[in-house]
Amino acid sequence: MNKNLLLLILSQIFAFTAAPVTVFLSGIIGSKFSPIKSLATLPMALSVVGIALFAFFAAKLMSLIGRKLGFIYASIGTCFASLLTAYSIIIESFVLYNLGCFLIGGGIAFSHQYRFAAVEVVDKDYAPKAISIILLAGIGSAFIGPNIANISKGFISDHMYAGSYLALAALSISSIIFLFFFQETKKTSNNQYKTGRSFLELMSQPRFLQALVASAFAYAVMTFLMTATPISMHLMEKISLSKTGFVIQLHIAAMFLPSLVTGNLIKRFGHSKIMHMGVLLFLVTIITSLFEQNFINYLIALIFLGLGWNFLFISGTSLLVLCYREEEKFRAQGYNDFIVYTIQAAASLSAGVFLSLTSWKTMNLICLIFLIIIALSTIRADLKKNPSN
Repeated sequence: MNKNLLLLILSQIFAFTAAPVTVFLSGIIGSKFSPIKSLATLPMALSVVGIALFAFFAAKLMSLIGRKLGFIYASIGTCFASLLTAYSIIIESFVLYNLGCFLIGGGIAFSHQYRFAAVEVVDKDYAPKAISIILLAGIGSAFIGPNIANISKGFISDHMYAGSYLALAALSISSIIFLFFFQETKKTSNNQYKTGRSFLELMSQPRFLQALVASAFAYAVMTFLMTATPISMHLMEKISLSKTGFVIQLHIAAMFLPSLVTGNLIKRFGHSKIMHMGVLLFLVTIITSLFEQNFINYLIALIFLGLGWNFLFISGTSLLVLCYREEEKFRAQGYNDFIVYTIQAAASLSAGVFLSLTSWKTMNLICLIFLIIIALSTIRADLKKNPSN
């Protein structure tokens, strides 16, 4: 822990509140304003699309102006997007609300860059720990965001939840306070993004591909099953909403709490072994889904789903930073995040369709394909033992 890392953690806690607030409110407000009930989840889906589309732009912009200014501009942008969303609730415009959620998703894409910024302020040996700490700070965002949104929902009495987005605007802009004291370790160059190897050359490295596959498919499996869980539990199996909510809460805790030890485990056992462990944890989820679909089995499945995601995503991200040169880091990070969050968006958008056409058990079995790909890419990289540079 150093001053710069602490400032990034504090800033990220406030900047990332946009993500849990969107999850918390978008479906509720979407069902209220949507002219077609089946479009109630469109705002949430568009926020995920915004993350995917802005991921590459976020890396590109930071290569030109630096991390500090990039995060500051993103917080200002999220603030204005939140104000726009609050205004859409006041005038009861579903179209404008969707636009606001999409732009907030763009701000969240910048927030995902905090994990790479954290790596840059510590020695490479401590990269897994730095990424773990940043992800662990997401618990703070998940606690602060929805609670403040709930407290402030009635600030504008005639327009429920408009106050929630006014509060989100304040939370987003608050992250800038900590960035004023943040000192970038290295200055960026205007041509930094243009130098270094191409995407195909980076992808030709077995280790780079291993890192990308682990992160992307970890998100695909997690999002695919997590999105379908409330529908499968509450609507199809008639399990109470309170129990469904409890399962989701423990799932989120399982996603982030292991970050306390994941970095140390990676440093001790290596990236590949932790990835294999992540695959095994996902397997527990799939096997559990084959038994009776009751509260306990859903609970076990979602806890192991969160644990598997944590091991794979942190090991994938920390391995990625070892697979590129300094002059190509923004390109590599941009390609990585664009692919990871595009796949997440596809998984989120398709989950409901697959559940309606197949079943909860079948959806879990489909995920075996992704686990096999993760395992094979890891084995291939270990066999090749290709140096990162």
